Amino acid sequence: MTKKLFLASWFAGSASLLPAFAGQNLTGKKVIFIPTAGLYEMPEEYREGLDFINNADREALKNLGFAVEDLDISSEPAEAIEKIISGADALFVCGGNSFFLMQELKRKKADVMIARHIRQGKLYMGTSAGSVIMQKDIIDDGIDDPVFGSALNGDFSGLRFIDFYVYVHYGHHYFGNDDECLDKYYANLNHIKIADNQAVTVDGEKIEVVTAPESEIPEFPMS
Repeated sequence: MTKKLFLASWFAGSASLLPAFAGQNLTGKKVIFIPTAGLYEMPEEYREGLDFINNADREALKNLGFAVEDLDISSEPAEAIEKIISGADALFVCGGNSFFLMQELKRKKADVMIARHIRQGKLYMGTSAGSVIMQKDIIDDGIDDPVFGSALNGDFSGLRFIDFYVYVHYGHHYFGNDDECLDKYYANLNHIKIADNQAVTVDGEKIEVVTAPESEIPEFPMS
C-alpha cells in the first residue's frame, strides 16, 4: 500500500524537511488544516500555548507555499467533511488531545475519509496528536484519564497506518518527565522518540527519522 506520512512532534520545528520528502512542488497545493484536537475545553494557560503551536504550524505550511483551508471536524457535518477531504491534495492534523480528536473523527466517520486519502497515496502530515492517531491505538501518556474521549467507550483504536508508537516532544515534554513517561507507558512498546525538530517519515514501507537544526524550533513568546 502506498503511504506518504510526515509525522512530526511539532511541524513548525521540522517543516524545512518536508519538501525533500514530498518530492513535489508544494506551491498552490491545497492542504486541509484540521485543528480539532486543540478545540476542547482547557485552562486558559494551556490554550495560549497550544494555540501558539498550532498557529506556528499553519504559518509554516503557508511559508512552504501551501494553500491552507481550515476544517474543524467537530463542528462540520459529515457530508461537508467528506467533500472537503476528497478535494484535498494534502491533510494536516494538529496537536492537542488525541482522545478528543479520535472521538470526533469517529463520530463523523472522518477517520474513514482520512484513511481513504492516505490509501490514494496523498500526503498526510501531523503534529503530536495528529501523528499519534496513525498508530494502531492511541494509548499514550493520557490513557489514565481520557476524559475528553469519553464517547469512545474504551475503544482507543487508531488508524493503524504504522506498527510502532510515536513518543512526541522528546526532550521538550510539556506534561511531565520524559524518563518517567517512557518507563510507565512505553517500556514494553515498539516506539520511536522524536524531538520538536524531528519527524518520522513513512514512504510506502520505508520508515525514517529526519532531523532539522534545533534552531528551527520556534521560541514560545514570553508571557
